[in-house]
Amino acid sequence: MKILFTKTALVLLAAGALVSSCSKQQQSQKTGITYNDKNNGGYVRFRQTHPSPGPGLVPIEGGTFVMGGSADQDVAYDYNNVRRRVTVPSFYMDETEVSNQDWLDYLHWTAITFPQDRELYYDALPDTLVWRKPLSYNEPYVDNYLRHPAFQDYPVVGVTWEQAQDYCQWRTDRTNENILRETGRMVSWKDLNGGGGKKGAAAPAAANGANAQPFNTDIYLNGQMKGAGVDGKKMMPDLSPNAKATGTGKNAKPVRPVRMEDGILKQGYRLPSEAEWEYAALALAGNTQFENINDGKMYPWNGLGVRSAKSKTRGLIMANFKRGNGDNAGVGGYLNDKADITAPVRSYAPNDFGLYNMAGNVNEWTADTYRQTSFEEFDDFNPFRGNEYSNKRMADPSKGLYAKDKYGRPIKDAAKANRKLKYSELLAQQGQKADSAAAAGTPANPNALASNNAQLATKNSGKAFNPDMRGDKDTVNLALYGNTTLVNNRSKVYKGGSWNDMAYWLNPATRRFMDQDEASAEIGFRCAMTMVGAPEIYPVGKPHYGVKKPKDYKSK
Repeated sequence: MKILFTKTALVLLAAGALVSSCSKQQQSQKTGITYNDKNNGGYVRFRQTHPSPGPGLVPIEGGTFVMGGSADQDVAYDYNNVRRRVTVPSFYMDETEVSNQDWLDYLHWTAITFPQDRELYYDALPDTLVWRKPLSYNEPYVDNYLRHPAFQDYPVVGVTWEQAQDYCQWRTDRTNENILRETGRMVSWKDLNGGGGKKGAAAPAAANGANAQPFNTDIYLNGQMKGAGVDGKKMMPDLSPNAKATGTGKNAKPVRPVRMEDGILKQGYRLPSEAEWEYAALALAGNTQFENINDGKMYPWNGLGVRSAKSKTRGLIMANFKRGNGDNAGVGGYLNDKADITAPVRSYAPNDFGLYNMAGNVNEWTADTYRQTSFEEFDDFNPFRGNEYSNKRMADPSKGLYAKDKYGRPIKDAAKANRKLKYSELLAQQGQKADSAAAAGTPANPNALASNNAQLATKNSGKAFNPDMRGDKDTVNLALYGNTTLVNNRSKVYKGGSWNDMAYWLNPATRRFMDQDEASAEIGFRCAMTMVGAPEIYPVGKPHYGVKKPKDYKSK
Protein backbone atom coordinates (compact mmCIF):
# COMPACT_ATOMS: atom_id res chain seq x y z
CA MET A 1 0.00 0.00 0.00
CA LYS A 2 1.59 3.25 -1.10
CA ILE A 3 0.80 6.42 0.80
CA LEU A 4 -0.55 9.21 -1.38
CA PHE A 5 0.58 12.74 -0.61
CA THR A 6 -2.00 15.49 -1.00
CA LYS A 7 -1.85 19.18 -0.24
CA THR A 8 -5.02 18.99 1.82
CA ALA A 9 -3.49 16.33 4.04
CA LEU A 10 -0.76 18.74 5.05
CA VAL A 11 -3.04 21.45 6.40
CA LEU A 12 -4.59 21.43 9.87
CA LEU A 13 -7.60 23.63 10.54
CA ALA A 14 -6.51 26.80 12.29
CA ALA A 15 -7.83 27.63 15.74
CA GLY A 16 -7.02 31.31 15.31
CA ALA A 17 -6.54 33.79 12.52
CA LEU A 18 -5.43 37.37 12.04
CA VAL A 19 -8.03 40.10 12.22
CA SER A 20 -7.75 40.60 8.48
CA SER A 21 -9.05 37.09 7.87
CA CYS A 22 -11.59 36.81 10.66
CA SER A 23 -14.70 38.88 11.28
CA LYS A 24 -14.48 38.39 15.06
CA GLN A 25 -11.35 39.45 16.88
CA GLN A 26 -9.86 36.89 19.23
CA GLN A 27 -9.07 37.51 22.87
CA SER A 28 -6.28 36.44 25.17
CA GLN A 29 -7.40 33.45 27.22
CA LYS A 30 -5.60 34.79 30.29
CA THR A 31 -6.13 38.58 30.24
CA GLY A 32 -9.12 39.12 27.96
CA ILE A 33 -7.18 41.62 25.85
CA THR A 34 -8.30 41.69 22.23
CA TYR A 35 -5.68 40.58 19.75
CA ASN A 36 -4.68 42.41 16.58
CA ASP A 37 -6.09 45.74 17.74
CA LYS A 38 -3.73 48.67 17.26
CA ASN A 39 -5.70 50.70 19.81
CA ASN A 40 -4.85 48.57 22.85
CA GLY A 41 -1.14 48.07 22.33
CA GLY A 42 -1.13 45.88 19.25
CA TYR A 43 -0.95 42.43 20.86
CA VAL A 44 -0.70 39.97 17.99
CA ARG A 45 -2.05 36.47 17.61
CA PHE A 46 -0.76 34.96 14.39
CA ARG A 47 -2.59 32.58 12.17
CA GLN A 48 -2.01 29.02 13.39
CA THR A 49 -0.99 26.82 10.49
CA HIS A 50 0.74 23.57 9.69
CA PRO A 51 3.41 24.78 7.25
CA SER A 52 3.99 23.11 3.92
CA PRO A 53 7.41 21.64 3.16
CA GLY A 54 10.10 23.63 1.40
CA PRO A 55 10.83 23.04 -2.30
CA GLY A 56 11.98 19.50 -3.11
CA LEU A 57 10.81 17.97 0.18
CA VAL A 58 8.12 15.41 1.01
CA PRO A 59 6.58 14.90 4.47
CA ILE A 60 7.62 11.88 6.53
CA GLU A 61 5.18 11.03 9.31
CA GLY A 62 7.27 9.92 12.27
CA GLY A 63 6.73 7.14 14.75
CA THR A 64 8.43 4.31 16.55
CA PHE A 65 10.61 1.71 14.88
CA VAL A 66 13.49 -0.62 15.70
CA MET A 67 16.66 1.09 14.60
CA GLY A 68 19.04 -1.53 13.25
CA GLY A 69 16.16 -4.01 13.09
CA SER A 70 16.28 -4.60 9.35
CA ALA A 71 19.85 -5.96 9.43
CA ASP A 72 19.97 -9.75 9.24
CA GLN A 73 23.75 -10.14 9.32
CA ASP A 74 26.93 -8.37 10.38
CA VAL A 75 29.45 -9.34 7.74
CA ALA A 76 32.08 -6.91 9.01
CA TYR A 77 31.66 -8.06 12.64
CA ASP A 78 31.44 -4.44 13.73
CA TYR A 79 28.59 -4.93 16.21
CA ASN A 80 27.73 -1.30 15.53
CA ASN A 81 23.99 -1.49 14.92
CA VAL A 82 22.58 -3.23 17.98
CA ARG A 83 18.80 -3.15 17.72
CA ARG A 84 17.13 -0.33 19.62
CA ARG A 85 13.51 0.86 19.61
CA VAL A 86 13.34 4.62 19.12
CA THR A 87 10.85 7.29 18.13
CA VAL A 88 11.50 9.62 15.20
CA PRO A 89 9.41 12.84 15.07
CA SER A 90 7.76 13.81 11.81
CA PHE A 91 10.01 15.70 9.44
CA TYR A 92 10.55 16.55 5.77
CA MET A 93 13.08 14.94 3.47
CA ASP A 94 14.29 15.52 -0.08
CA GLU A 95 12.47 13.41 -2.62
CA THR A 96 15.77 12.86 -4.42
CA GLU A 97 19.47 13.16 -3.88
CA VAL A 98 20.98 16.58 -4.58
CA SER A 99 21.91 16.58 -8.26
CA ASN A 100 24.74 18.08 -10.30
CA GLN A 101 22.34 20.77 -11.56
CA ASP A 102 21.43 21.67 -7.98
CA TRP A 103 25.11 22.07 -7.14
CA LEU A 104 25.78 24.11 -10.29
CA ASP A 105 23.06 26.52 -9.11
CA TYR A 106 25.01 26.89 -5.88
CA LEU A 107 28.26 27.52 -7.74
CA HIS A 108 26.58 30.03 -10.07
CA TRP A 109 25.20 32.05 -7.16
CA THR A 110 28.59 32.03 -5.47
CA ALA A 111 30.31 33.25 -8.65
CA ILE A 112 27.93 36.15 -9.34
CA THR A 113 27.55 37.23 -5.71
CA PHE A 114 31.23 37.20 -4.80
CA PRO A 115 32.96 37.47 -8.19
CA GLN A 116 36.30 38.47 -6.67
CA ASP A 117 36.39 35.76 -4.01
CA ARG A 118 38.13 32.88 -5.74
CA GLU A 119 38.71 31.08 -2.45
CA LEU A 120 34.99 30.86 -1.67
CA TYR A 121 34.23 29.47 -5.13
CA TYR A 122 37.13 27.03 -4.97
CA ASP A 123 36.03 25.75 -1.56
CA ALA A 124 32.52 25.13 -2.91
CA LEU A 125 33.76 23.01 -5.84
CA PRO A 126 33.29 19.25 -5.47
CA ASP A 127 36.45 17.18 -5.70
CA THR A 128 36.11 15.76 -9.21
CA LEU A 129 39.39 13.91 -8.71
CA VAL A 130 37.49 11.32 -6.67
CA TRP A 131 36.94 9.59 -10.03
CA ARG A 132 40.68 9.27 -10.66
CA LYS A 133 42.02 5.74 -10.04
CA PRO A 134 45.55 4.47 -10.70
CA LEU A 135 44.35 1.44 -12.68
CA SER A 136 41.06 2.67 -14.16
CA TYR A 137 40.40 4.96 -17.09
CA ASN A 138 37.99 7.29 -15.29
CA GLU A 139 39.48 10.55 -16.52
CA PRO A 140 36.41 11.38 -18.65
CA TYR A 141 34.34 11.52 -15.44
CA VAL A 142 36.90 13.86 -13.86
CA ASP A 143 36.33 16.31 -16.70
CA ASN A 144 32.64 15.78 -17.49
CA TYR A 145 30.62 14.34 -14.61
CA LEU A 146 29.87 17.59 -12.77
CA ARG A 147 29.37 20.01 -15.67
CA HIS A 148 28.34 18.12 -18.80
CA PRO A 149 24.55 18.45 -19.40
CA ALA A 150 24.31 14.69 -19.97
CA PHE A 151 24.94 14.28 -16.22
CA GLN A 152 22.90 17.22 -14.92
CA ASP A 153 20.25 15.02 -13.27
CA TYR A 154 22.79 12.64 -11.75
CA PRO A 155 23.64 12.91 -8.02
CA VAL A 156 26.48 15.22 -7.13
CA VAL A 157 29.50 13.37 -5.71
CA GLY A 158 32.91 14.40 -4.45
CA VAL A 159 31.19 16.53 -1.81
CA THR A 160 32.46 16.48 1.76
CA TRP A 161 30.22 16.48 4.80
CA GLU A 162 31.32 20.06 5.47
CA GLN A 163 30.40 21.15 1.94
CA ALA A 164 27.00 19.49 2.30
CA GLN A 165 26.42 21.50 5.48
CA ASP A 166 27.31 24.73 3.68
CA TYR A 167 24.93 23.86 0.85
CA CYS A 168 22.08 23.32 3.33
CA GLN A 169 22.61 26.82 4.78
CA TRP A 170 22.80 28.35 1.30
CA ARG A 171 19.62 26.55 0.22
CA THR A 172 17.78 27.79 3.31
CA ASP A 173 18.69 31.40 2.59
CA ARG A 174 17.89 31.23 -1.12
CA THR A 175 14.51 29.56 -0.50
CA ASN A 176 13.46 32.11 2.11
CA GLU A 177 14.73 35.03 0.05
CA ASN A 178 12.75 33.80 -2.94
CA ILE A 179 9.58 33.50 -0.83
CA LEU A 180 9.96 37.07 0.45
CA ARG A 181 10.66 38.52 -2.99
CA GLU A 182 7.94 36.56 -4.78
CA THR A 183 5.33 37.65 -2.22
CA GLY A 184 6.42 41.31 -2.11
CA ARG A 185 7.70 41.27 1.48
CA MET A 186 11.08 42.24 0.07
CA VAL A 187 11.90 44.08 -3.14
CA SER A 188 10.84 41.82 -6.02
CA TRP A 189 13.35 40.18 -8.32
CA LYS A 190 12.15 42.42 -11.14
CA ASP A 191 12.54 45.65 -9.18
CA LEU A 192 15.81 44.46 -7.72
CA ASN A 193 17.25 44.24 -11.20
CA GLY A 194 15.94 47.58 -12.40
CA GLY A 195 12.67 46.23 -13.77
CA GLY A 196 14.29 43.95 -16.30
CA GLY A 197 15.37 41.00 -14.21
CA LYS A 198 13.99 37.54 -14.72
CA LYS A 199 11.95 35.67 -12.15
CA GLY A 200 14.18 33.71 -9.84
CA ALA A 201 17.38 35.50 -10.81
CA ALA A 202 20.01 35.61 -8.12
CA ALA A 203 20.49 38.86 -6.25
CA PRO A 204 23.85 40.61 -6.45
CA ALA A 205 25.42 41.21 -3.05
CA ALA A 206 25.23 44.99 -3.42
CA ALA A 207 21.47 44.92 -4.06
CA ASN A 208 20.40 44.39 -0.46
CA GLY A 209 20.21 48.04 0.49
CA ALA A 210 22.57 49.46 3.05
CA ASN A 211 23.66 45.98 4.11
CA ALA A 212 25.46 45.44 0.78
CA GLN A 213 25.47 41.73 1.59
CA PRO A 214 23.39 38.76 0.44
CA PHE A 215 20.25 37.67 2.23
CA ASN A 216 20.68 35.62 5.38
CA THR A 217 17.66 34.23 7.24
CA ASP A 218 19.02 34.79 10.76
CA ILE A 219 20.16 38.32 10.02
CA TYR A 220 16.81 39.16 8.39
CA LEU A 221 14.75 37.77 11.27
CA ASN A 222 16.84 39.79 13.71
CA GLY A 223 15.78 43.00 11.97
CA GLN A 224 19.20 43.73 10.48
CA MET A 225 18.08 43.65 6.88
CA LYS A 226 15.50 46.32 6.13
CA GLY A 227 15.09 49.80 4.71
CA ALA A 228 15.52 51.30 1.26
CA GLY A 229 16.40 48.73 -1.36
CA VAL A 230 15.18 45.87 0.83
CA ASP A 231 11.58 46.58 1.89
CA GLY A 232 8.91 45.32 -0.51
CA LYS A 233 5.50 46.71 -1.45
CA LYS A 234 3.54 44.12 0.54
CA MET A 235 5.24 44.10 3.92
CA MET A 236 3.43 42.96 7.04
CA PRO A 237 1.28 45.54 8.88
CA ASP A 238 2.81 46.66 12.17
CA LEU A 239 0.20 47.10 14.92
CA SER A 240 2.67 48.22 17.58
CA PRO A 241 1.92 51.70 18.98
CA ASN A 242 5.66 52.43 18.69
CA ALA A 243 5.73 51.73 14.96
CA LYS A 244 6.32 54.61 12.60
CA ALA A 245 4.53 54.95 9.27
CA THR A 246 6.56 54.56 6.12
CA GLY A 247 5.70 55.77 2.65
CA THR A 248 4.10 59.01 1.55
CA GLY A 249 0.60 60.41 1.47
CA LYS A 250 -2.32 58.02 1.73
CA ASN A 251 0.00 55.04 1.34
CA ALA A 252 1.89 55.85 4.54
CA LYS A 253 1.37 53.10 7.10
CA PRO A 254 3.38 51.23 9.73
CA VAL A 255 4.87 48.05 8.27
CA ARG A 256 7.49 45.53 9.39
CA PRO A 257 9.57 42.66 8.04
CA VAL A 258 8.34 39.09 8.31
CA ARG A 259 8.83 37.40 11.68
CA MET A 260 9.20 33.76 12.57
CA GLU A 261 5.74 33.99 14.16
CA ASP A 262 4.17 34.72 10.77
CA GLY A 263 4.89 31.15 9.67
CA ILE A 264 5.95 32.32 6.21
CA LEU A 265 9.63 31.40 6.20
CA LYS A 266 10.82 27.82 6.06
CA GLN A 267 12.75 26.00 8.74
CA GLY A 268 16.36 25.46 7.81
CA TYR A 269 17.46 22.74 5.43
CA ARG A 270 19.94 20.35 7.06
CA LEU A 271 21.37 16.87 6.77
CA PRO A 272 19.04 14.17 8.14
CA SER A 273 20.05 12.40 11.32
CA GLU A 274 21.03 8.75 11.02
CA ALA A 275 17.77 7.71 12.69
CA GLU A 276 15.70 9.88 10.35
CA TRP A 277 17.52 8.53 7.32
CA GLU A 278 17.04 4.87 8.31
CA TYR A 279 13.38 5.44 9.24
CA ALA A 280 12.65 7.20 5.93
CA ALA A 281 14.46 4.54 3.90
CA LEU A 282 12.47 1.67 5.43
CA ALA A 283 9.12 3.46 4.97
CA LEU A 284 7.30 0.96 7.18
CA ALA A 285 4.27 3.27 7.18
CA GLY A 286 3.39 1.67 3.85
CA ASN A 287 2.98 -1.69 5.60
CA THR A 288 1.12 -0.38 8.64
CA GLN A 289 -2.57 -0.55 9.50
CA PHE A 290 -4.01 0.42 12.89
CA GLU A 291 -0.55 0.46 14.47
CA ASN A 292 0.17 -3.04 13.22
CA ILE A 293 3.17 -3.47 10.93
CA ASN A 294 2.01 -6.27 8.66
CA ASP A 295 5.39 -7.00 7.13
CA GLY A 296 8.94 -5.92 7.89
CA LYS A 297 11.50 -4.89 5.31
CA MET A 298 15.09 -5.64 4.49
CA TYR A 299 15.30 -2.97 1.79
CA PRO A 300 13.28 0.17 0.99
CA TRP A 301 10.95 -2.11 -0.98
CA ASN A 302 9.02 -5.19 0.14
CA GLY A 303 10.45 -8.67 -0.22
CA LEU A 304 13.80 -10.27 0.44
CA GLY A 305 15.12 -9.98 -3.11
CA VAL A 306 16.53 -7.16 -5.20
CA ARG A 307 14.57 -7.84 -8.42
CA SER A 308 11.21 -6.46 -9.46
CA ALA A 309 8.19 -8.78 -9.40
CA LYS A 310 5.94 -6.45 -11.45
CA SER A 311 5.02 -7.66 -14.90
CA LYS A 312 6.40 -4.66 -16.81
CA THR A 313 9.73 -4.68 -15.00
CA ARG A 314 9.94 -8.32 -13.97
CA GLY A 315 13.46 -9.41 -13.18
CA LEU A 316 15.00 -5.93 -13.31
CA ILE A 317 17.22 -4.84 -10.45
CA MET A 318 15.37 -2.50 -8.04
CA ALA A 319 18.35 -0.24 -7.34
CA ASN A 320 21.68 0.80 -8.78
CA PHE A 321 24.38 -1.32 -7.15
CA LYS A 322 27.13 -3.78 -7.96
CA ARG A 323 25.82 -7.35 -8.32
CA GLY A 324 29.27 -8.90 -8.08
CA ASN A 325 32.91 -8.40 -8.91
CA GLY A 326 33.16 -6.85 -12.34
CA ASP A 327 29.37 -6.57 -12.80
CA ASN A 328 28.22 -2.94 -12.52
CA ALA A 329 25.51 -2.89 -15.18
CA GLY A 330 24.56 -6.29 -16.50
CA VAL A 331 25.15 -7.83 -19.91
CA GLY A 332 25.46 -5.69 -23.05
CA GLY A 333 22.27 -5.85 -25.08
CA TYR A 334 20.15 -6.18 -21.94
CA LEU A 335 21.57 -3.94 -19.21
CA ASN A 336 19.85 -4.85 -16.00
CA ASP A 337 20.01 -1.83 -13.70
CA LYS A 338 20.60 0.49 -16.70
CA ALA A 339 23.57 2.20 -15.02
CA ASP A 340 27.30 1.61 -14.92
CA ILE A 341 28.15 4.43 -12.52
CA THR A 342 25.44 6.62 -10.98
CA ALA A 343 21.95 7.02 -12.44
CA PRO A 344 19.57 10.02 -12.63
CA VAL A 345 18.17 10.90 -9.21
CA ARG A 346 14.61 9.91 -10.19
CA SER A 347 15.56 6.47 -11.45
CA TYR A 348 13.85 3.30 -10.16
CA ALA A 349 10.66 3.14 -8.13
CA PRO A 350 10.30 5.36 -5.04
CA ASN A 351 9.61 3.80 -1.66
CA ASP A 352 6.33 4.14 0.22
CA PHE A 353 7.24 7.62 1.44
CA GLY A 354 7.85 8.70 -2.16
CA LEU A 355 11.66 8.87 -1.81
CA TYR A 356 13.89 7.84 -4.69
CA ASN A 357 17.15 5.90 -4.40
CA MET A 358 17.16 5.31 -0.67
CA ALA A 359 19.15 2.22 -1.61
CA GLY A 360 21.95 2.31 -4.14
CA ASN A 361 23.03 5.01 -6.59
CA VAL A 362 25.13 6.89 -4.01
CA ASN A 363 25.69 6.53 -0.30
CA GLU A 364 24.40 9.57 1.57
CA TRP A 365 25.85 11.68 4.34
CA THR A 366 23.90 11.91 7.58
CA ALA A 367 24.38 14.52 10.31
CA ASP A 368 25.57 12.02 12.95
CA THR A 369 29.04 11.63 14.33
CA TYR A 370 30.02 7.95 14.26
CA ARG A 371 30.49 5.83 17.34
CA GLN A 372 30.30 2.05 17.37
CA THR A 373 28.10 2.10 20.46
CA SER A 374 25.70 4.87 19.41
CA PHE A 375 22.62 2.64 19.38
CA GLU A 376 23.23 1.64 22.99
CA GLU A 377 23.82 5.17 24.26
CA PHE A 378 21.62 7.75 22.60
CA ASP A 379 18.14 8.83 23.69
CA ASP A 380 15.17 6.83 22.47
CA PHE A 381 13.34 9.98 21.28
CA ASN A 382 14.80 11.68 18.21
CA PRO A 383 18.19 9.98 18.62
CA PHE A 384 21.19 11.92 17.36
CA ARG A 385 24.90 12.03 18.08
CA GLY A 386 26.84 15.12 17.10
CA ASN A 387 25.30 18.09 18.87
CA GLU A 388 27.68 21.01 18.87
CA TYR A 389 25.70 23.86 20.34
CA SER A 390 26.49 27.42 19.34
CA ASN A 391 25.34 30.94 20.08
CA LYS A 392 25.21 33.85 17.68
CA ARG A 393 27.82 36.41 18.62
CA MET A 394 26.44 39.83 19.51
CA ALA A 395 27.96 42.86 17.85
CA ASP A 396 25.98 45.16 20.14
CA PRO A 397 24.11 43.40 22.97
CA SER A 398 22.39 46.63 24.01
CA LYS A 399 20.70 46.76 20.60
CA GLY A 400 20.47 43.01 20.04
CA LEU A 401 22.54 43.13 16.85
CA TYR A 402 24.38 40.06 15.59
CA ALA A 403 27.98 40.19 14.48
CA LYS A 404 28.38 39.28 10.79
CA ASP A 405 31.22 37.81 8.79
CA LYS A 406 32.25 39.17 5.39
CA TYR A 407 29.58 37.05 3.69
CA GLY A 408 26.73 38.51 5.76
CA ARG A 409 26.30 35.43 7.94
CA PRO A 410 26.03 35.55 11.74
CA ILE A 411 29.23 34.62 13.55
CA LYS A 412 28.62 31.70 15.91
CA ASP A 413 30.57 30.78 19.03
CA ALA A 414 30.58 27.45 20.86
CA ALA A 415 27.96 27.40 23.61
CA LYS A 416 29.25 26.84 27.14
CA ALA A 417 25.99 26.75 29.06
CA ASN A 418 22.76 24.76 28.80
CA ARG A 419 20.61 27.58 30.08
CA LYS A 420 19.66 31.12 29.20
CA LEU A 421 22.30 33.49 30.53
CA LYS A 422 21.44 36.37 32.79
CA TYR A 423 21.62 39.67 30.96
CA SER A 424 24.68 40.70 32.96
CA GLU A 425 26.35 37.40 32.01
CA LEU A 426 25.49 37.93 28.35
CA LEU A 427 27.05 41.37 28.39
CA ALA A 428 30.08 40.09 30.27
CA GLN A 429 30.58 37.32 27.74
CA GLN A 430 30.53 39.92 24.98
CA GLY A 431 33.01 42.14 26.82
CA GLN A 432 30.34 44.73 27.60
CA LYS A 433 29.25 46.38 30.84
CA ALA A 434 25.88 45.63 32.31
CA ASP A 435 23.65 48.69 32.67
CA SER A 436 23.30 48.19 36.41
CA ALA A 437 27.05 47.65 36.88
CA ALA A 438 27.89 50.68 34.78
CA ALA A 439 25.46 52.82 36.77
CA ALA A 440 27.14 51.74 39.99
CA GLY A 441 30.59 52.34 38.55
CA THR A 442 31.46 48.65 38.84
CA PRO A 443 32.94 46.93 35.80
CA ALA A 444 31.26 43.73 34.64
CA ASN A 445 33.08 40.51 35.45
CA PRO A 446 34.59 39.20 32.18
CA ASN A 447 34.71 35.71 33.70
CA ALA A 448 31.10 35.68 34.86
CA LEU A 449 30.21 32.65 32.80
CA ALA A 450 33.28 30.69 33.90
CA SER A 451 32.53 31.51 37.52
CA ASN A 452 29.28 29.55 37.23
CA ASN A 453 31.47 26.46 37.05
CA ALA A 454 33.89 27.49 39.78
CA GLN A 455 33.08 24.40 41.78
CA LEU A 456 34.08 22.29 38.79
CA ALA A 457 37.51 23.82 38.31
CA THR A 458 39.27 20.52 38.83
CA LYS A 459 38.37 16.93 38.20
CA ASN A 460 40.03 13.52 38.33
CA SER A 461 42.87 14.13 40.81
CA GLY A 462 43.06 17.84 40.18
CA LYS A 463 43.41 17.79 36.37
CA ALA A 464 41.98 20.99 34.94
CA PHE A 465 39.14 20.72 32.44
CA ASN A 466 37.04 23.06 30.38
CA PRO A 467 33.39 22.02 30.65
CA ASP A 468 30.72 22.59 28.07
CA MET A 469 27.17 21.31 27.77
CA ARG A 470 28.18 17.88 26.47
CA GLY A 471 31.60 17.55 28.08
CA ASP A 472 33.12 17.66 24.61
CA LYS A 473 35.88 20.09 25.66
CA ASP A 474 36.71 18.19 28.83
CA THR A 475 40.42 17.45 28.58
CA VAL A 476 40.09 14.45 30.87
CA ASN A 477 37.29 12.74 28.96
CA LEU A 478 38.29 9.09 28.98
CA ALA A 479 35.72 7.77 26.49
CA LEU A 480 38.39 6.65 24.01
CA TYR A 481 41.30 6.36 26.44
CA GLY A 482 43.58 3.42 25.73
CA ASN A 483 41.94 2.59 22.42
CA THR A 484 43.70 2.71 19.08
CA THR A 485 41.02 3.93 16.69
CA LEU A 486 40.44 6.09 13.65
CA VAL A 487 37.11 7.19 15.10
CA ASN A 488 36.92 10.76 16.38
CA ASN A 489 34.50 13.66 16.43
CA ARG A 490 35.15 14.29 12.73
CA SER A 491 33.94 10.79 11.75
CA LYS A 492 30.51 11.15 10.13
CA VAL A 493 28.01 8.42 9.29
CA TYR A 494 26.95 7.62 5.73
CA LYS A 495 24.35 5.06 4.67
CA GLY A 496 22.47 3.54 1.75
CA GLY A 497 24.93 1.74 -0.50
CA SER A 498 26.16 2.99 -3.87
CA TRP A 499 26.57 2.06 -7.51
CA ASN A 500 29.87 0.41 -6.57
CA ASP A 501 28.68 -1.48 -3.45
CA MET A 502 27.37 -5.01 -2.98
CA ALA A 503 23.72 -5.61 -2.02
CA TYR A 504 24.53 -5.94 1.69
CA TRP A 505 25.01 -2.18 1.98
CA LEU A 506 21.55 -1.47 0.53
CA ASN A 507 20.05 -2.44 3.88
CA PRO A 508 19.04 0.80 5.69
CA ALA A 509 20.49 -0.44 8.99
CA THR A 510 24.07 -0.72 7.69
CA ARG A 511 26.37 2.16 8.53
CA ARG A 512 29.87 3.31 7.72
CA PHE A 513 31.88 6.43 8.42
CA MET A 514 34.35 8.78 6.81
CA ASP A 515 36.09 11.96 7.91
CA GLN A 516 33.99 15.08 7.42
CA ASP A 517 36.47 16.72 5.05
CA GLU A 518 36.92 13.70 2.79
CA ALA A 519 34.92 12.94 -0.36
CA SER A 520 34.18 9.97 -2.60
CA ALA A 521 32.69 9.17 -6.00
CA GLU A 522 30.29 6.92 -4.11
CA ILE A 523 28.88 9.42 -1.59
CA GLY A 524 26.30 12.16 -2.16
CA PHE A 525 23.55 13.53 0.07
CA ARG A 526 20.01 14.80 0.38
CA CYS A 527 18.56 17.40 2.74
CA ALA A 528 15.95 17.24 5.46
CA MET A 529 13.92 19.86 7.33
CA THR A 530 12.39 19.84 10.80
CA MET A 531 8.59 19.77 10.92
CA VAL A 532 6.96 22.12 13.41
CA GLY A 533 3.56 21.61 14.97
CA ALA A 534 1.39 18.50 15.08
CA PRO A 535 3.11 15.31 13.88
CA GLU A 536 0.11 13.73 12.13
CA ILE A 537 0.27 14.32 8.40
CA TYR A 538 -2.68 12.20 7.25
CA PRO A 539 -5.56 12.96 9.65
CA VAL A 540 -8.41 12.27 7.22
CA GLY A 541 -10.55 9.27 8.20
CA LYS A 542 -8.85 8.76 11.57
CA PRO A 543 -10.41 9.25 15.02
CA HIS A 544 -9.44 12.39 16.93
CA TYR A 545 -10.17 14.10 20.20
CA GLY A 546 -11.92 17.38 19.54
CA VAL A 547 -10.18 20.66 20.34
CA LYS A 548 -12.55 23.06 22.07
CA LYS A 549 -12.45 26.79 21.47
CA PRO A 550 -11.97 29.05 24.50
CA LYS A 551 -14.86 31.14 25.74
CA ASP A 552 -14.75 34.89 25.14
CA TYR A 553 -14.35 37.13 28.15
CA LYS A 554 -16.75 40.06 28.47
CA SER A 555 -15.77 43.04 30.58
CA LYS A 556 -18.53 44.32 32.83
